[in-house]
Amino acid sequence: MTVTVAIGEFARLTHLSVKTLRYYHEIELLEPVAVDAGTGYRRYSVAQVERAHLIRRLRDLDMPVPQIRTVLAATEPAAREATLRDHLTRMEAELARTRAVVSSLRALLTVAPPPLRVDYRVEPAFTALTLTATVDRADIAAWCGTAFERLYVTLLEQGITPGGVAGATYSTQFFAEATGSVTAYVPLPPGAELAPARGLDVVDFPASRFAVAVHAGAFEDFDRTYGALGGHVAEHATALPDEPVRERYLIGPDRIDNPAEYRTEVCWPITEGAPR
Repeated sequence: MTVTVAIGEFARLTHLSVKTLRYYHEIELLEPVAVDAGTGYRRYSVAQVERAHLIRRLRDLDMPVPQIRTVLAATEPAAREATLRDHLTRMEAELARTRAVVSSLRALLTVAPPPLRVDYRVEPAFTALTLTATVDRADIAAWCGTAFERLYVTLLEQGITPGGVAGATYSTQFFAEATGSVTAYVPLPPGAELAPARGLDVVDFPASRFAVAVHAGAFEDFDRTYGALGGHVAEHATALPDEPVRERYLIGPDRIDNPAEYRTEVCWPITEGAPR
């Protein structure tokens, strides 16, 4: 016969508070083996202690409840390992992002930004293979990764070499509303004949005038470059607020693994004519 204990004793055995155990019962993650119909008192089997220990460790790793259910339901060690490995990979990516943000914050508080070089130029017209979607700002890195992979794979499958530096355009709504239209593009070489690809479009970009600055490094302090360039434009030129900002990825994740070596042109749309 399996020995059972009251919820308070089970809390002492597992280092899970009574409040937590009640919550896990409510969400059916760790249910007591018996509940008294009159008093509502819960009793747990000592055989459940190991399961409780596993749940506590997974929660200490901030694993979401649905993934914990997957681990608990897995009968094969390989299935458990796969779920744990996926979660740890996400944690490592989040840790790397946190470190980058901390580094950016320290620089913001202690290091004066270098003088920003701003060039004014007219970007010539070009034709590009594009993918457009409404994207939340929080999802932009993942979306761009998927979008550019699809664009490059499509060109590769059709034997077409990109005709220039890839980039993306960001609508005003993307910044103002934290969600908006984004277009990823890869320029096509002159005369390229591209077979139709579902969800992708071939777009003619007209010649446009920009104030341009280069952002060096990762994207955690991208806002500083945007702020400096936008402020410069406000003082020395006339911006086109309804036109999308363009980014050109001179050196990006598709070419190098070290974010510190990324180089991105930020192209701020301005009116025709010389800067005022």
